[in-house]
Amino acid sequence: MIGWRPLKSGKVRDLFINDRNEILLVASDRISAYDWIMPTPIPEKGKLLTQLSLFWFDKLSSIISNHVISTDVPAEVAGRAIICKSLEIFPVECVARGYLTGSGWGEYKSSRSVCGISLPAGLLDGSELPEPIFTPATKAEVGLHDENISFTETESVIGGVHARELRRLTLELYTSARECARTRGIIIADTKFEFGLDNAGKITLADEALTPDSSRFWPAESWRPGQVQPSYDKQYLRDWLTSIGWDKQSPPPPLPDEIVEKTRARYGEAYAALTGEKFR
Repeated sequence: MIGWRPLKSGKVRDLFINDRNEILLVASDRISAYDWIMPTPIPEKGKLLTQLSLFWFDKLSSIISNHVISTDVPAEVAGRAIICKSLEIFPVECVARGYLTGSGWGEYKSSRSVCGISLPAGLLDGSELPEPIFTPATKAEVGLHDENISFTETESVIGGVHARELRRLTLELYTSARECARTRGIIIADTKFEFGLDNAGKITLADEALTPDSSRFWPAESWRPGQVQPSYDKQYLRDWLTSIGWDKQSPPPPLPDEIVEKTRARYGEAYAALTGEKFR
């Protein structure tokens, strides 16, 4: 692409930079699970992630500014890319949980806590928490696992002032989005955000926001604690990988057409429910 130089590739996104130090953030159709990139892409996924993130960036702009500069991108990546600010990204995943599931459920069963936060006895997989909690995690390289860390550990990584502000912002963003989604029949069980500092030292929302890649979306009408929740995210893919006995240590297998299509359909259902528009 003329005027853009490759900068970095992540699990899903490819970054390019221009002479003005702007970033072209391109969402590919790659999909990751258990910190591995699957060998089979999900068609049009990158476009859906980009469009849904833009929806949420706009809706949450009264809480925090985001990194988007423009959607006027090269034709080769139209619909799946944005031009954004170059930020100094904080080296922690900022996770908000309103419901107990996933790695949080695993922690709770062994310690009745998540990331050092004590929780009431008697909760089930899928239980709503008394109030949303901030459960940060380290960022893993491809093939390695993100690790949940305590708030004290977060302070040691990024400093107390920034840690407290990221906690506040994460919970405020999650609470606002959760209330919006519930009016549309969707439970946002948990989600993760990324933040960075701009040139003026201002904390800015980065990467993506509230997509099926970064969140657990459950249909509110079928939510029942203590059972596997139907979902509009990549849990379907995770469940299939578990069912075939993949060891999560060796490279993952190709995805069958059925898994690709059903994953794609779930992403589309999430988009339509949240935005009120069918993804095109």
